[in-house]
Amino acid sequence: MQKNFILTLLLAAVAVLAAHRPAQAQTKPAPAARYTDLVGENPTAEADIQTVANYLNFLIAGDTDKARLLVTDAYRSYGPAATDSASRDQMMTEWQRRYKTQLNRKLRLEGQTAFRVKSGRLVGNWVATWGVYTFTQGGKTLRAPFQLTAHVTKGKIDLDRFYFDNLSLTQALGYKLTPPATAAK
Repeated sequence: MQKNFILTLLLAAVAVLAAHRPAQAQTKPAPAARYTDLVGENPTAEADIQTVANYLNFLIAGDTDKARLLVTDAYRSYGPAATDSASRDQMMTEWQRRYKTQLNRKLRLEGQTAFRVKSGRLVGNWVATWGVYTFTQGGKTLRAPFQLTAHVTKGKIDLDRFYFDNLSLTQALGYKLTPPATAAK
């Protein structure tokens, strides 16, 4: 009988503790944002696409003065590597250096689209451009497919990310990629 009393007392204590414990609802993950919640139509798409196309055409044509007018004073360009970046002046200087060795420069734009990011650190109007840059250097004709994504504010580019295969161009010019020396065992 004493065993039943202790068992009943123990069960009652567990029931009281369980009843006074706050209920914990399972939390559901937030639903994934829909594309249309994040990205929308760029109301200045035509003008922004033209700005980016003009900028690229001026650079390839060797007219850094006109190209400079299409980017902001605070302009930053990133790429092709994640650690590569350049200011407006650095970018124009780099292109002027290229003009000395890259001849017969040609640009073919293969596609452009514009969109608007609605919120977050990337908010604003963007233009994505795909194309091919062809030039002659050291007697070799080189072809560089690229992708450029540019942020355009009030008709000027203030940020872009430029992607192309730098290694294949370097190797086409005769440079060799040498692996690091292995430690002797």
